[in-house]
Amino acid sequence: MLDIAIDQSWSAFFEIEKEQTYFNKITSEVELAYEQSVCFPPKGQIFNAFKYCSLSNLKVVIIGQDPYHGAGEAHGLAFSVPEGVAIPPSLRNIFIEIQNSQNTVFFPNSGNLERWAKQGVLLLNATLTVKQNEPNSHKNIPWQTFTNHVIQYISKEKDGIVFLLWGGFAQKKKTLIDVQKHFILESGHPSPLSANRGFWFGNNHFNKTNQILKNQGKIGIEW
Repeated sequence: MLDIAIDQSWSAFFEIEKEQTYFNKITSEVELAYEQSVCFPPKGQIFNAFKYCSLSNLKVVIIGQDPYHGAGEAHGLAFSVPEGVAIPPSLRNIFIEIQNSQNTVFFPNSGNLERWAKQGVLLLNATLTVKQNEPNSHKNIPWQTFTNHVIQYISKEKDGIVFLLWGGFAQKKKTLIDVQKHFILESGHPSPLSANRGFWFGNNHFNKTNQILKNQGKIGIEW
């Protein structure tokens, strides 16, 4: 069985979803995939986004597509890598944008974003597993049904959440969000292909997010 280690504030949501037919399909297909080939993240880390970011403290949602597919890179948080792993190009561009927008010397030597998650940033990949060296290889496992339900649940249960939608894939999730209750910031994707064409740098999303949070009387994120 999948190890669903999550913060207890998500328990009510998971109890509903685990009763659904599609979730049983996820469980069986993921188990089979991990038996037949090398897949990431490790099974015990698949739901890390919900372990490190509590629903009660949720402030920001960042949506990725699927996990990194190289050995040792994925650990259940979108865009993040564990301590000691080289910072991937997209995350490098995220750090550069933070540095540029805050006009400061900022370049962490770690790409582990658990510190963001613990401050209330849900780092949610739309698909939570992947086969080694095959990006988007688990797109047919009904993960997106699950993660779409996550987005809809947040939209319904919470108020004033900042959704950061980077790139066309993430922006398609906009239809799941109640724009009357929440804030949406959109830009190109931080991947080199998009960033180098001028669609990422200068979006100022990190400053804008903190200003939105502070306007609501919330504490901003220490990026």
